[in-house]
Amino acid sequence: MKLAIEIGSTQPDTLGSIVEWVQLAERLGVDMAFSAEAWWSDAATPLAYLADKTERIKLATGIMQITARTAAMTAMTALTLHDLTGGRFVLGLGASGPQVVEGLHSVRYTKPLTRLRETVDICRMIFAGEKVQYDGKVFQLPLPDSEGKPIRIAHAPAEIPIYLATLGPNALRYTGAAANGWLGTSFSPDHPEAHLKFIEAGAAEAGRSIKDIDLCVSVRVESGKDVDQMIERRRKGVAFNMGGMGSATTNFYNDAFKRAGYEEDARAIQSLWIEGKREAAARRVPDAMVTRFQALGTREMVRERLRKYRDVGVTTLKLGLDSAGPIGPKRFELLENIIDLMEGL
Repeated sequence: MKLAIEIGSTQPDTLGSIVEWVQLAERLGVDMAFSAEAWWSDAATPLAYLADKTERIKLATGIMQITARTAAMTAMTALTLHDLTGGRFVLGLGASGPQVVEGLHSVRYTKPLTRLRETVDICRMIFAGEKVQYDGKVFQLPLPDSEGKPIRIAHAPAEIPIYLATLGPNALRYTGAAANGWLGTSFSPDHPEAHLKFIEAGAAEAGRSIKDIDLCVSVRVESGKDVDQMIERRRKGVAFNMGGMGSATTNFYNDAFKRAGYEEDARAIQSLWIEGKREAAARRVPDAMVTRFQALGTREMVRERLRKYRDVGVTTLKLGLDSAGPIGPKRFELLENIIDLMEGL
């Protein structure tokens, strides 16, 4: 099982520590470093900066939002990063959700899976060096009844892995059928069927195996003796995912917890959150919705949790190490400790 890290927010006063962080991960043998696209920066530019500061570690977007740019621009950005990294770039894509898509990018959140599928199709056409002609439900290239013409991007064919951040059953099936990797969240190794059965079904329908896909799953890790305190600190984050990471009608994180067997809890927490009762929503989070979806506790407890991820088929763990505070010595030490734990699995 390989490891990946998150880069975090790139600010002028954090660039130096981010470079140290990624270079340390590279020395320790970490496979990938992911740059997110939230509400601080795009996902691509930090990787261009880091391309010159690293040699071996893969640099990945986790994720580029498909509504924030056209499919062709996504592909051209990927090709540029492929060149700048010497072939180390991994294209992570996702549909995001209606609050961000409609609130920030001024795009209607309609047909998100269709848009994702067509984006992947167009990217792969461009990566293969083909002229871009595509007649989809979201994208028509060139536009009909226009002065546009089919265009071939001036770049040699390139192999660029595509990882998809998906949570809904149909999107997970598509991931199994088409992606090189899956970027998984809201995942518990105690309830792998909530995600993996759909990926496996999609892979089988496409004549593939789930083993053809890098199952890259996010996990928050915290090591220490006071487990109760760790759980208390993390209830608010779970409540935010249940109520704040989507609208009242569209919340893929909430739905994933429901499929894992926490339907009553997920609904109750979401309802409290939407009513503005944030503290009550956090108190409503049961211990299991923290402990079974993260790796918390003593060194031995964390080791056993990591072993569970490996045993259910996860091939890459994307480590969330915010428990150690901002990027700096404490987080460096935690990563080194996890590397030691992994050697003992």
